Amino acid sequence: MNTLAKRTIEAHGGIKRWNELTSITAHLDEDGALWGLKGHPEMLGETNVTVGTRSEWASHHPFLTDRARTRFEPDRVALEDESGRLIEELKQPRATFAGHSLETPWSKLQLAYFTGYAMWTYLNMPFLLARPGVVSEEGTPWKENGETWRRLQIRFPANIATHSADQTLYIDGDGLLKRHDYDVDISGGTQAAHYTGEYVEAGGIMFPTKHVIFPRNADNTPNRDLLVVSIAVSNFELK
Repeated sequence: MNTLAKRTIEAHGGIKRWNELTSITAHLDEDGALWGLKGHPEMLGETNVTVGTRSEWASHHPFLTDRARTRFEPDRVALEDESGRLIEELKQPRATFAGHSLETPWSKLQLAYFTGYAMWTYLNMPFLLARPGVVSEEGTPWKENGETWRRLQIRFPANIATHSADQTLYIDGDGLLKRHDYDVDISGGTQAAHYTGEYVEAGGIMFPTKHVIFPRNADNTPNRDLLVVSIAVSNFELK
């Protein structure tokens, strides 16, 4: 890893503490235009998510209004009832998004795939920088709102399900994440500027509790006239 990646990981609690963990559970309160646009306005509001830290998996519970539980892995996504009985599943889910645009509705299983990989990415960041196959290098600094942030350009390998192979982290003077840019490949390559803040310490790890996501303009600035997604995160439980 490069020096900035190592410094960022250390500022968030360090790789030694992170490697002691197997999962993270958190409470979510979600808002934004995306859920209605994709045909699932009932996604608004409160739920819980658990993500793995050693392998890529996630589970939302409850999920939508039927109180189901999701099980996401890169090559399979499923809905289960509260007793763990399989309701339905979708294998190789990413292939089902071919030809999608921002306005294309999602099935429940497609929504579960998106929310699964997204929350796995967010809750594992920046420790994904230390994961095998993930490559990062420092880019040019970025000035925004009177601050200068250092930038890390990231390249994810094909075996990690996430928004896009190429992503960018913006890091403040304390080594904490301020912004995270990516293209949402499964939604027509929509460009996103994802802001994080209001950090708390939980179990020795620093987590942002505020996530707000806007469209990203061609000049790399956010379009703050449209709130795509907001997520308030609380009640972290580390195992």
